[in-house]
Formats: sequence, C-alpha cells, structure tokens
Amino acid sequence: MTKWQRTSFSYRLPLLHGIMLHMKLKDIIEGVDGQLVWGESHLEDEIKRGFASDLMSDVLTILEDDILLITGLSNNQAIRTAEMSDISNILLVRNKKPSQSMIDMAKELNIALASTPYSLFKASGLLFAKGLKPVY
Repeated sequence: MTKWQRTSFSYRLPLLHGIMLHMKLKDIIEGVDGQLVWGESHLEDEIKRGFASDLMSDVLTILEDDILLITGLSNNQAIRTAEMSDISNILLVRNKKPSQSMIDMAKELNIALASTPYSLFKASGLLFAKGLKPVY
C-alpha cells in the first residue's frame, strides 16, 4: 500500500493501526449523489462515524459525537431524536423529501438535512467504502 491513497474526494492517509478517517458533510453528500436540503453552514462539519437506522429508539442509544444519522424516516420524529442525541447531520435515503415542518424544525435546531436517491444499504456501503466508520 502506498503512503497516500486516492479517494474520489481528496488524498487521505489510509486507515492504519486504528487511525480513523473523518469525512466532511460535503464529501458525504457528494459520495452518495445527494443534495443538501438545509444546513449550508454544516458542509465543513467533520463526521467521525455513521449510524443507519429507521428505528429512532436505536438512535437514542448512541453515545458518540460527530455522527451522521442515515435514515429513511422523513418526519419530525427524526429531527427530535437527532436533537436528543446531539446529532447535527441527517441523511435521508430512498429519495425521501422532508416536509416543510421538518425543514423548519431542522433550521430551528440547527440540524443539517441532506437526501440521496440511494437505499439505506447502498448509501451506508458507499460511505463505509469511502472511509466513514460505523458507530459499532
């Protein structure tokens, strides 16, 4: 393996001996052919890990910081759960479009919303392949 490894986003060090790669939200959105719905100020956020779930009770068990919630749940419950779990970035899958009330709540709570046409499985796999680590 070479010292530097080329990804589609930039040159990054490979994952060696427990060194974790972090991704910026803008790289995540690009990597899943997504679009930002709201939260331009979050595009430079460093995301350390991802968690994929449609079951919000599972999200409430997460004790990590700087994670991305990947979900197909496109309603206010996802925003409220993110708020309670200190999650600042949500990626909606399967072309889910948030309602205006969901966007308004995300703005009020300063939570970025992005969407991708891909399934939960494909989006998670693509991001894992790019270096985003799972919560567990």
